[in-house]
Amino acid sequence: MTSLYTAIATASGREGRAVSSDGRLDVKLDPPTELGGQGSGTNPEQLFAAGYAACFASALNLVAGRMKLDVADAAVTAEVGIGPDGSGGFALAVTLRVELPDQITPETGRELLDATHQVCPYSNATRGNIPVDLVIE
Repeated sequence: MTSLYTAIATASGREGRAVSSDGRLDVKLDPPTELGGQGSGTNPEQLFAAGYAACFASALNLVAGRMKLDVADAAVTAEVGIGPDGSGGFALAVTLRVELPDQITPETGRELLDATHQVCPYSNATRGNIPVDLVIE
């Protein structure tokens, strides 16, 4: 693959900061209270959820354009869960909730989401590694 863009960020762990090489991203990191943290900063799961939601929404617009569908009012919400994987480590699970315009039928919406899931780079990176559920809202 020839990269069109490379994002670079540095973090020291779940507590501290995450900073991009260009300084546009600079966030305080702290585990959520559910994982024993203070909850005073963001966490990797929130960052992953935001990135996946944005990426899937962008791919949705691309695929919808190819299908001649108007999804200008669509919204994507990513829910990223973390928990034990049963072998001493941790795993993620994702639910993508997609709000589509009313004029898109459930059948067309399912076709659109399935096609988008094949195009989205986050979906391609996670496929076969973690469960990703696609839900039409």
